[in-house]
Amino acid sequence: MIGRITGTLLETQPPGLVVDVGGVGYELEASMTTLVALPGVGKKVSLYTHLTIRDDAHLLFGFAREQERALFRALIKVNGIGPKLALAILSGMDENAFVRCVMEDDVKSLTRLPGVGKKTAERLIIEMRDRFPHWQHPDSLPLDGGSLSNASRPAQDPLADAEAALVSLGYKPTEASRMLSGLEGEGSTEAMIKAALARRMAG
Repeated sequence: MIGRITGTLLETQPPGLVVDVGGVGYELEASMTTLVALPGVGKKVSLYTHLTIRDDAHLLFGFAREQERALFRALIKVNGIGPKLALAILSGMDENAFVRCVMEDDVKSLTRLPGVGKKTAERLIIEMRDRFPHWQHPDSLPLDGGSLSNASRPAQDPLADAEAALVSLGYKPTEASRMLSGLEGEGSTEAMIKAALARRMAG
């Protein structure tokens, strides 16, 4: 099991990234919460990881905080919640916000997340109450500060990249386009995605 990797951030393409560890490039998938916390390309990064082994692929997921990984692992144990939906949930809200939704029976906020209907939200609330990891001492992993740089990949259309990333998280293309409307001035792809998700969760 690969539990943590430390290396040089080579590339970000939400929801994926590549980290060079001793000359080997590891491809990982991550939530937007983790992606916006990363330093610029070329900087040292250390991520907690979770490895999922399937018949057709080995998938590695990266997390800025151990607490986020713990919630991811708890989520994928819920019936009907796979890694993709778990990442979408973690992209739409952080750990504390999710805990609040569960403890306050906030079905409405959970259903704003892609792929989460009313029945799924209710199941999350019921099952997750008994599956929360230990939250008393959150372990925040330093990531050398800084924000994601537009130099993380060849010059592209940040708006198109942001829309593609939202679709990959489970939003429909028309919904992703609507979420990003008017956000062109936010700058980077990651900034636009973060703003779009915040707008979506605000209703």
